[in-house]
Amino acid sequence: MGVAENMTFVNSVSGELSFVDTIGFNVFSDELSKIPINSGSKVINTISPNSYGISTKDQDFKNALKQTDYLVLDGVYFAFSSLLLKGKNIKRNQGPDVFYHFMSRLNEKGGKVFFLGSTENTLQKIRERTRDEYPNLVVETYSPPFKPEFSKEDNLEMVARINAFQPDILFVGMTCPKQEKWTVKHKNELKAGLIVAIGNVFDWFAGTQKPIHPIWFKLRVGWLVRIFIRPEIFRRNIGNQMLFFWHVILIFLKLKKYD
Repeated sequence: MGVAENMTFVNSVSGELSFVDTIGFNVFSDELSKIPINSGSKVINTISPNSYGISTKDQDFKNALKQTDYLVLDGVYFAFSSLLLKGKNIKRNQGPDVFYHFMSRLNEKGGKVFFLGSTENTLQKIRERTRDEYPNLVVETYSPPFKPEFSKEDNLEMVARINAFQPDILFVGMTCPKQEKWTVKHKNELKAGLIVAIGNVFDWFAGTQKPIHPIWFKLRVGWLVRIFIRPEIFRRNIGNQMLFFWHVILIFLKLKKYD
């Protein structure tokens, strides 16, 4: 059972870590510096309006989010639920914020990072940039097969490669919801200090996709910029995002309950 599963109070604090409970999910609302790196394969996943929408149709994904140790706010709009229903804001810790925080933090003392996911070309660029910008980090990577579902042999191979390296941090980039389900399902098999699912950050860090400038995230319009960069993502996700806002409004009007 993850840390978040044990939280039952809004803005509750356990072990000096703060979480906000909203529409059935306990979301980490604190400083990333408070999350220990080598605490035994704890998982960081993100939640957004899109992932909420997916969770309404994928029970395994919903369970993975609920069992995540540190479920962080990706973007600002999922916090609409807690602001409207509980009057509580949630601290934003988006994928890029999480990635650069832990890369810099581990680089200060030195350590090992493993990148699981994406293509070999992208992983090669990640290795090169890490070597240049984070000289105190030792890097290992693996590009798993591109398929809708991994076989038992695929999973055994991934776990074996990670455990042979024993990273301080394992970054997983397999897109949502595959990466979230994989991290939670296999966390107890992995010899990694911290497991972080960051998806598209792999391509941004590698330079294979144009990153969104941090100023747009600060202005809370990163989503709008992303529409212009990759309109296909908007078309794919808009239904899930609208479902989130619709459910929150129904819950606010007491026309719907959540688990």
